[in-house]
Amino acid sequence: MICRQWRGWTTKDNADAYEHIVRGQVIPGIEAMRIPGFLSIDLARRERDSEDDVEFMTLMWFDALASVKAFMGEDYETAHVPAAAQAVLTHFDKQSAHYEVLDRRDQPRL
Repeated sequence: MICRQWRGWTTKDNADAYEHIVRGQVIPGIEAMRIPGFLSIDLARRERDSEDDVEFMTLMWFDALASVKAFMGEDYETAHVPAAAQAVLTHFDKQSAHYEVLDRRDQPRL
């Protein structure tokens, strides 16, 4: 199993707008692609009082690296950040990190 991790940052004023774009457009768009071997996607948000920006992280779960390549092609490390999302981000990872999952325990959904 492969975990594809990516991070992006936005201002506190744009954080809700970014979350809305990802939850309303980006994630449904990825799911609609019906990528063979794509298992799920998680979105996380981190706000800290001491920082002026808000960090977002996505974790995408695939059954194998070949499935990641089916999603992104041979240049699979390139980040998938649609223009609408880029418009409200201050900066973001240009590449996604890929991890071989050694142990994953299924947890109940929130």
